[in-house]
Amino acid sequence: MTIRRRCYDLLEPRRGERAGRIVDAFLICLILVNVLAVILETVPTIYHHHEASFAAFEAVSIAIFTAEYALRLWSSVEAPGTEGPPWRARLRWMRTPGALIDLLVIAPFYLLFFLGADLRALRVVRLLRIFKLSRYSPAFTMIVHVLRREAGAFLVSFAILFVLLVLTATGAYLVEREAQPEAFGSIPAAMWWAIATLTTVGYGDVTPVTVAGKVFGGFVTAIGIGIAALPAGILAGGITAEMAARRAAMRRDYLTALLDGRVMLDDAPALERRRKEYGLSTEDAAEVHAEAASRLAGSGTCPHCGGALPREDGA
Repeated sequence: MTIRRRCYDLLEPRRGERAGRIVDAFLICLILVNVLAVILETVPTIYHHHEASFAAFEAVSIAIFTAEYALRLWSSVEAPGTEGPPWRARLRWMRTPGALIDLLVIAPFYLLFFLGADLRALRVVRLLRIFKLSRYSPAFTMIVHVLRREAGAFLVSFAILFVLLVLTATGAYLVEREAQPEAFGSIPAAMWWAIATLTTVGYGDVTPVTVAGKVFGGFVTAIGIGIAALPAGILAGGITAEMAARRAAMRRDYLTALLDGRVMLDDAPALERRRKEYGLSTEDAAEVHAEAASRLAGSGTCPHCGGALPREDGA
């Protein structure tokens, strides 16, 4: 095994290897401590007393994250299915969401260093490091897949919300502009009340005072309940569909592995790795496991070795 392949195996998450799990656990802890450090830096009393410690920890973290990015880039040519020259494989990896997040994690530090300015706003951008956890969490990956698959539905729901926002602000302007010119004196000014009402937030600093305005506000609130539920419903439906797809994929993976003998039915470590890869609960995995065993037993195939079972007639 080459050094580059070994590096890829260590950095690629959920490969089941002990050394790889240790590297994953270290990086996860480092990410969480970095997020905590950024949060604590916003507390003046803590930051001023430990400014040197924060700076040293940031430098060490950036060095580790930079090395991780460089090693992932270097070893990306070892990914399964990679074809063509190495530079093309690395360029393809650099365009992946995970690689872009890794780059955003280290970019603010180098911008601060080379620009020589105290760009405090960029320090808060370091909170993007929390998105590095998506590399190690099936739940994050699932949400990304759902958002990507349901992008069209989300676009439609937000387009509807925007149209209603304009119409609601216009209606509020027409019925309330004379009674409250400071809050409803223009359509853009009325949009604050419109968005707070449509999303059912009900901030309360701006409310209609006329009879027509109150009737109109009640009507908008009723519509807003349904409109605000659209994105949540789309997300919930998408997650349900994604879970169903993952369970179906796990069933196929189980059956294929069992039938060709790559994984035995009682090979608990291999089955557990697959359960974690698909982000399924132990209950779901047990149900799929039982179904796979039942189908194999009913088909006359040994659930342990994947070979054909002898028939009762001795054939």
